[in-house]
Amino acid sequence: MKDFAALFTAIDQTTRTTAKTKALAGFFAEAEEADKLWTIALFSGRRPKRAVTTTQLREWAAEEAGVPLWLLEESYPIVGDLAETIALLLPPATRHDDAPLSYWINELRSLAALDIETRKARILDAWDRLDETERFLFNKLITGGFRIGVSQKLMTRALAQATGQQEAVLAHKLMGGWDPAETSYHALIEAEDPGADESRPYPFYLAYQLDDPPERLGAPEDWQAEWKWDGIRGQLILRGGSHHLWSRGEELITGRFPELARAVDFLPPGTVLDGEIVTWDGSQPMSFSTLQPRIGRKTVPKKLLKEAPVILLAYDLLEADGADLRDAPLRDRRARLDALLAGLPPDAPLRASPRITFDAWQTLADTRAAARDMRAEGVMLKRLDSPYLSGRKKGDWWKWKLDPLTVDAVMIYAQQGHGRRANLFTDFTFAVWNGNDLVPFTKAYSGLTDAEFTQITSWVRKNTLQRFGPVRQVRPEHVFEIAFEGIHASPRHKSGIALRFPRMSRWRQDKPVQEANTLDHLQQMLATYGT
Repeated sequence: MKDFAALFTAIDQTTRTTAKTKALAGFFAEAEEADKLWTIALFSGRRPKRAVTTTQLREWAAEEAGVPLWLLEESYPIVGDLAETIALLLPPATRHDDAPLSYWINELRSLAALDIETRKARILDAWDRLDETERFLFNKLITGGFRIGVSQKLMTRALAQATGQQEAVLAHKLMGGWDPAETSYHALIEAEDPGADESRPYPFYLAYQLDDPPERLGAPEDWQAEWKWDGIRGQLILRGGSHHLWSRGEELITGRFPELARAVDFLPPGTVLDGEIVTWDGSQPMSFSTLQPRIGRKTVPKKLLKEAPVILLAYDLLEADGADLRDAPLRDRRARLDALLAGLPPDAPLRASPRITFDAWQTLADTRAAARDMRAEGVMLKRLDSPYLSGRKKGDWWKWKLDPLTVDAVMIYAQQGHGRRANLFTDFTFAVWNGNDLVPFTKAYSGLTDAEFTQITSWVRKNTLQRFGPVRQVRPEHVFEIAFEGIHASPRHKSGIALRFPRMSRWRQDKPVQEANTLDHLQQMLATYGT
């Protein structure tokens, strides 16, 4: 654990990517194999299951520290992280332990089979054997919120430096449903046949947002355009007589979309498609709000299957007849995809995402303007000679999204942030006018600069009307422009409306609260752009 704590300290003390990569590469070169495996797991989102609630941790920590629970609760929003708050409040350890990271993870994994008093005793014993940094990391593992400024991409780069393997090869090895409790570092990283798992997806290729005029990309004939659908990115894998569906977040979502099981009836084994999962009305995608009820479900009731059927709009072919096609140019992959999907019956659960024909950038711009009519967010631009790469690479794939919808709203509640913004008010609730009343309709926490957050924080502290736990009601004096990607009806909200991806785009200090938008205005937007 001391080596892992030293790695964390080295990472935490720098913002330089090269320094973080060097620290990680050194750890991967020297650490025990079990610790290397669990470090890879932690930085790729695989954590031990939580066996203790945060409420229990709070109570046990306050008791052990000899402080009232209310003091711990008041300290938490100031520190901004529960794991760190507990680590700071606990008395110094009376013993020291050299057990490795893998030992402590196995300790946590064993807690689920124990009664609550034994769990408490084991947690208290651990706290008494770890120093402050080690306790902090141990607490992060308990709470399941293990994020310490290292992306999977950076971790993969460091692993490549330590092992001499190519990043793309390692990225593929780390995809899929591997479990650190059921494999070894050698089997995962060093084995000669990492493709033995037939469900393993390929790393997704991600696009950059296009902010410059498309004319800067060069000749239109060098590019393919297609709709940027408003669904869930997924890879459909057909191998060994079965199918697997993976989300971009490396989550296996096969059971959530049973319609796609029929893909094995239409496509040969050894096929991997990249595309967008959308609800489908028979001729075009339905709104994202119809897909949302299906996202979090492990099983889907018949009624929802009927109301919100899905298909896969495929836009790339990554594997055919078991052969990896990612190095082939897009024009060839797309031609093979179109040939593969040509002639499928209308009730097939997949089809090729249509390409948009254009001979001039202005023609494409005119087509893009109608994206919302197509239930799309904009268009995608892909260079025809581009291979299918791993991760976000600038140059060949671009997303040219529509400008967001906006509404002017009044801030009525504020809450402090977490982490480095724990001392600032960053999470706000906004309202619009309904007659003479302000009706809350959305929350937002991003879009302002640090200087603006500091300014509004000072104002919140001087203009609080009431407190509701961590939330403060403030004087309705400030208008913010709220940008969002979509709007839909929602009976769960008092306003009857919900926004997709709301964020603060401007602090309208030039605008009086009386000129904020109304609920009628939102309802007109719902009628025009929503469902």
